[in-house]
Amino acid sequence: MTEAKQTFGMLPLDIASKLTGLEYVQGLRDMRFPAPPFTEVADIRPTVAERGRITFEGVPSPRFLNPMGVIHGGWVSLLLDTTMGCAVHSVLDAGYAYTTIDLRTTFVKSVRATKPVRCEATLLHAGSRVASAEARLLDADGSLLAHGSQTCLIMRIDTPPPVAS
Repeated sequence: MTEAKQTFGMLPLDIASKLTGLEYVQGLRDMRFPAPPFTEVADIRPTVAERGRITFEGVPSPRFLNPMGVIHGGWVSLLLDTTMGCAVHSVLDAGYAYTTIDLRTTFVKSVRATKPVRCEATLLHAGSRVASAEARLLDADGSLLAHGSQTCLIMRIDTPPPVAS
């Protein structure tokens, strides 16, 4: 049996808009769809994709070291944002998308380069316009490294997001 190889890019909008959020995230997990380009650099991938519950795993690269020699908080926030956003996405009907409107991250312990981590997100609420999720970032031993919460705006894919004036 040949193991699937991850590709990176964007799923065409005419295909993505016909999938439910859960179908899309499961397709990413199963490597049937190209992963968004940023995930190649960040070295993260979904490993669990259920309705309202998503897990990503990754290994932070030394490319993300800050001046103190630990992984930059931006990488941690990226992983939390991605996982929570996918938890929201997993409950959306076909033709809908989301965008983050609020992200809160609390750093508990420093994250070390080349040490595997797991981020688990759970949907808290999904309304017709706004949804929220929370997540925990854990090391290989299950110790809490960071946690966060997020609020997302839900919109039709064919409707551009509102522009601030």
